Amino acid sequence: MTDKDDRLIEKALSELTEKRLRHTSGVMKTALYLADLYGGDKGKVKVAAACHDIFRGRSVDEINYYVNKYGIPDRYLGNANLAHGKIAAKYMEECGVTDEDVLNAVSFHTTGRAGMSLLEKIIFLADTIEPGRDYPGVDELRGIAERDLDAACIRALENSIAFVRSKGETLDPDTEEALEYLKSTIQSRKEV
Repeated sequence: MTDKDDRLIEKALSELTEKRLRHTSGVMKTALYLADLYGGDKGKVKVAAACHDIFRGRSVDEINYYVNKYGIPDRYLGNANLAHGKIAAKYMEECGVTDEDVLNAVSFHTTGRAGMSLLEKIIFLADTIEPGRDYPGVDELRGIAERDLDAACIRALENSIAFVRSKGETLDPDTEEALEYLKSTIQSRKEV
C-alpha cells in the first residue's frame, strides 16, 4: 500500500456516518479474514473495503447528479442501492486510483458480475456477511464462506435475487450474469 492509498482510506472513513463507519469497519475486518483464507491482497482489500460505501446514504438527487456527471448508464438513475458503488469507483479514479481490480471490487460490490476476481468476490461477500448483518441464513452463509468462496458467492447471489424479486424491484443484469458464471465455473471444476 502507498501513502496515497492510506490518505484515501483515511479520507473515505472520515466522511462516513457512525452507522456506515461501523458497517465499513465490519466489511474491512471480514474482507481481511477472507483474504487470509483465500490468499487475497490485503492492501487492495483495505482500499476497496474502506471506499465501497462512500456514496451510500446520499439523496436521490445527489446520486442522479453523479450518475450523470460520471456517465454511468441511465438504469442507475434513482437507484442509490445499485448506483453508489459505481459512483464510488468513479470518484476513486478522480482521486488517482488506477488499479482496475480495486475499482471493479468497489463498482460491483452490490451486484457482482460475471468473471469476478478474487478481490471482487471477497468485497462482495464481506459486504454481505460482515458481523453487523443480521438476516435469516447469514450464519449459514458465513460458514460456507469459510469453506468455499465461490459457493458462498453463489448463495449470496441467489439470496439477493430472491430478495429483490420478492420486493418487485428491478434486478441488475450483472447479478444474474454473476450467478450463471459462478455456477458454470463450479460445474466445470466438477467435470475435470
